[in-house]
This record gives sequence, C-alpha cells and structure tokens, in this order.
Amino acid sequence: MGKHLILCDCLGSQKIDAAAISDATGLACSRVHTALCTREIDSAAEALRAGDALIACAQEQQRFEELAFDIGVQEPQCFDLRDRAGWAGDDAGATTAKMAALTAAALLPQPAPKLRDITSQGQCLIIGPEEVALDAANQLANSLSITVLLSGETDPVPQAAFDVIKGDLHHMQGSLANFTIQINAFQERNPGGRAAPTWSEPQDGARSVCDIILDLTGNPSLFPAPEKRDGYLRADPKHAPSVAKAIFDAAQMVGTFEKPLYVQLEPSLCAHKRAEKAACSNCLDACPTGAITSVGDHVAIDPLICAGCGACAALCPSGAIAYDAPATGDIFRHIETLARTFRNAGGENPRLLVHDDLHGTEMIALAARFGRGLPADVIPMDLSALAGFGHAEMLAAFGAGFADILVLVGPKSDRDTIAQEAALAAALSGRAVPLLDMADPDALSDYLYAAQASDAVTSPILPLGTRRQVARTATKALQADAILPLPETAPYGAVLVDADACTLCLSCVSLCPSGALADNPDMPQLRFQEDACLQCGLCSNICPEKAITLEPRMNLTDSALSQVVLNEEEPFACITCGSLFGVKSTIEKITEKLAGKHAMFANPDAAKMIQMCDSCRIQAQYHATDNPFTGAERPAVRTTDDYLSKRSDH
Repeated sequence: MGKHLILCDCLGSQKIDAAAISDATGLACSRVHTALCTREIDSAAEALRAGDALIACAQEQQRFEELAFDIGVQEPQCFDLRDRAGWAGDDAGATTAKMAALTAAALLPQPAPKLRDITSQGQCLIIGPEEVALDAANQLANSLSITVLLSGETDPVPQAAFDVIKGDLHHMQGSLANFTIQINAFQERNPGGRAAPTWSEPQDGARSVCDIILDLTGNPSLFPAPEKRDGYLRADPKHAPSVAKAIFDAAQMVGTFEKPLYVQLEPSLCAHKRAEKAACSNCLDACPTGAITSVGDHVAIDPLICAGCGACAALCPSGAIAYDAPATGDIFRHIETLARTFRNAGGENPRLLVHDDLHGTEMIALAARFGRGLPADVIPMDLSALAGFGHAEMLAAFGAGFADILVLVGPKSDRDTIAQEAALAAALSGRAVPLLDMADPDALSDYLYAAQASDAVTSPILPLGTRRQVARTATKALQADAILPLPETAPYGAVLVDADACTLCLSCVSLCPSGALADNPDMPQLRFQEDACLQCGLCSNICPEKAITLEPRMNLTDSALSQVVLNEEEPFACITCGSLFGVKSTIEKITEKLAGKHAMFANPDAAKMIQMCDSCRIQAQYHATDNPFTGAERPAVRTTDDYLSKRSDH
C-alpha cells in the first residue's frame, strides 16, 4: 500500500478539494475532516493504524506523534497545507493547484542527514571580570569542570571548587568539545604556604583544551560569527538576563551531540591555487565562521566549525564544494515537482517564494492566520540554508516552469551572497529576482498580491546534472542563442589571448584546473572550450607574458561546447632530421639573441644546436670536440703477457 493523505479543513477555515488533489498526485485521500486533532481524533488513530499516513497539518504534529506512540505505531509524516495554501485570503477558492504541488513535494524522499557525534565532557573555560566570572563559576561548579581565566591585576582566589588561573588569551580555535587555547603570561595559584595564596611565575605559550568557552568579557567576539560557533557562549557582563541565559546554556552542553555534516568537498575539482599562484577564493571570502582554510592547491573545510550557511556551495564555480543537507539534486527535484504538479492540477504561471525555515516560516504563518496569507499562485519553499539557493537553483526554477522567483531574506541571512547570486541569475535569465527584506507579514502579503506575475516558459526543462549544466540548460530555455554579458564575479566566460604577446609556452594549459585550456600534441596551438571555463583567473595570473584576459559571459551557441583555437603558429623543423618541434618564431628569436652573442653559443656548431630537436641535440653534443659527456681516455686492458713481462724470472 502507498501513502494515503489525511485532510482536515481546520474547523471549516479552508476549502479543500480532495478529489482534485488525489487526481493530481495519485494519492488516496481521506474525507475532509474538520477537527482531526480534537473531536475526530479517533479517525486520526484509525488512519495511523493503517500505516503510511501523510497528515496535512504541521501545527499539531506533536499531538499526532504522541497519538502514534500511545497506540504503538510509526510516527506519521506531517506537512503544512493550511498556512502555506489553505488560508489564502482573497484566493481561498483557487488553491487546489498549490495544495496539490505542496502535497507532491511532501511525498519526495527525505534523505537522512549525515551526522557526526561530538562528545563534550563539560570542561568549561570562563573568561571575564573577576566578580562576574567567579559568580558564574560558582553556579556551574556542580555541573561542569570549571577553569576561570582572569587578567590584569588580581589576587589569587582561595577556591577549591574550580580552578582559577591568570594570563592573557593569545590564540584560540575549534568548536564544541574541540577548543584549543594558548595563554601568554600564564600563572596558576600556588596553594601551599602560609598567609594568602600567590601566583606562580608567568610563562608564555601555555596550551590547553576545553569543551566550552563562556565569554563574559563584554569585548568583541573571539570568533567570527559567534552565534554560529558551537560551544562558544558570550554575554554582556552588565546585562544580568543575558549572563543567566549563557550560564544555563553552558550547563546543557555536556554529553554526546549530533553535528550535521552540511557540505562535501572534492579537492581534485578545487580551483583555489596551482603552482603557488592564487586563483579562486570565493568560498574563503564568503565563509562567515572561518571554517574554510587554504591547504596547498585546494581548500579544506572543518566540519565541526561549519555552520551550514551554504554560501560556499552557491559560489563555488567548479562544484568542488556541494551542499549536502539536502543535496543539490534533491533541491532540483523539489523545484521540478512543485512546478510540474501545479501545472498538472490546472495552475498557470506559478511564483516561487523561497525563504528560510525560521523567519520566513513565521512570517507566512502570521500572514495566513491574521492577514491575507499568500496568493494562490505563490508556492513557498523553505530552506535551512538560504544562501545555498544560488543562481543555478534560481535558473532551475525558471526553467522548470516558475514565472517568478522571490527570495524572502531574514535577519540572519547572508544578504551579500544572496544578492550576488540573484544578480547573476537575473543577468542569465533576463528576469529580475527580487529580494524581499520584510518583517511585517501584512506588507509581505500586500506585495505579493500587488505584484504582476510574469509568463512561465512554454517548454519546461528537467533540471538534471551538475549546477553548471542545469544553469546552462535553463538559460538556453529562457534566452535565444546569444552571448550574454555577465557580472565580474560570474563563473562563466571566455579567455581572450593577445596573439602578438603569447609565445605558446602553454603554462596556462598545464595549470588550468578545469581543462578549459588545452594544447595540440601535433602542432603549436592553444585551444579553448568555453563551457568548461571557471573564470578562476589562474591562467591570467600564471601567464609570463600577461597575454591573457578574462571576459565574463554566457555563450549559448554551440561553439562554447567545442574547442576553438586561440593562438597557433608554424612549428620549427629540426635542421638535422626535419622533425617538427617548438614554435618557429620562438626558435628564431632565441637563435637571434644567443648565436654568436653568448659564450655557450659562440661556436657556430654549438649555435646550430638551438635549431635541433632533443634527440639530434644530444647526438651533436656527444660527437662534439668539447663534448661535456666525454671523460678521460680509458687505460689499456692489462693482459697476462703484460703481467709476466715484469717478472724477474722471465
């Protein structure tokens, strides 16, 4: 048996066409209940016993989960149909297509997130003013293993419940259960002796580890994006409620926790650096937590520091970094399912409202309960990492059949990354991607109802493949074959070569991380395939002649899919054997500069070696009178006669 959909009109506050939803999704639907969570709870229990129940109510999910536990069956899957579709205000009677789309999306597989266990033993470092820090230590002493770090002129504290040290915090790194700290001018309490305790002699470079850091200094954060650093708590020492909350949170950070692994990295695809020449640094520049570092030719990601904002995956030109919670393919599938089901249910020109799962979800819920809600053609899609919804995902939505894409940013959204990706998507699609920065639910509803929807593509695409492949396919569906100019930060474009300056040394070919630049083994040629170019800038950085420049653009013609010749010259023929090698102009230039002018090539025979291939050059050197490989004359072989001729008895 497949899943069956359990419907409820929430005391008659929404209109639900069960038959139409069933036709569009292929699901078996229950009758439309009116009080499933209260008076008709027995019907809910019966549906849960039947198994594979999909309940169209997220508000009372906990109640249904408790019911499943009480009757000993599997917890049901619940999703929100009422706030996002049913309570549509002006469009309350035209929401069937959106309800069908949201139901179909809820049926998609939900891959379990990849997790890593982190165990905290409760070793806590408290830093801050003496009075506040010691008070916090006293409150936490029974729950955590406490060390208080004091600084400045202060006397040792005769305290046995926790450790008190003195010093200057020089360096720290890590996250929950994995902090490493370095302290200069380190001093610890000397507990022995008579009278008041004293400090030990100061020492620099003291190192230690801890699980939790409670920062009560009131100074700037010790880490970038402190709210995203697990295990790091900070509060203003002058604000008692904040201090109390930080102390409470610290007390809970003992035990084993599950840390999601948000992104995956394929170092071989990374275009960060080659031969110590810098190239792409998009992820390094965008990471708010400092989880990404440079390691040789590629980057490395610390999964314990990564907070899963998704900006690195959206900005990575090569796909070396991919978001994995959920994966990019799952997002593409979700988008396509929403658009296709909406069309199949009779809807036209849907608009996609992308929002985070906190601020955006709350805004939609408030707008629905107390205002006009969302229009019937606006389909909401919540994401945990809004910055990960980059230009490729936006283009996939346009290509799959959405007429407009709107992004509702929240207070904690990475606006810079989202704005950059929206601008790139607009340049590629020819359609604006508005960023809605609103905190008033009524203003959100008013904007959506007043906005005029565009026309969706007549032949939707199926967004399959990598982000670059989907972006190109969607752009071709939206634009005629053309060459589109793009912003400077775009990961698509052409390589332009000054043929007069280029010597065909091919250093750019050997270092190109994507293989967009290639040579021809049969003749001196520099070839280029535009659709593979990442615009990382490595070729222009490495070119000794400064002959390469970049042009950000999207070439939608077929020429971008095949190699074209950027520069070529006539090869030089070896003067001895006639085999082709090198570049004729280069060999002639070297001959002109060195023959008869350099000590090594003062001899005409030596100068001719410049114009020989590798094999002939070695032969010429070997047979030359000044052969560098010639050793001293070998001694004659000594025979028996030679030995006997020197004996006195012969």
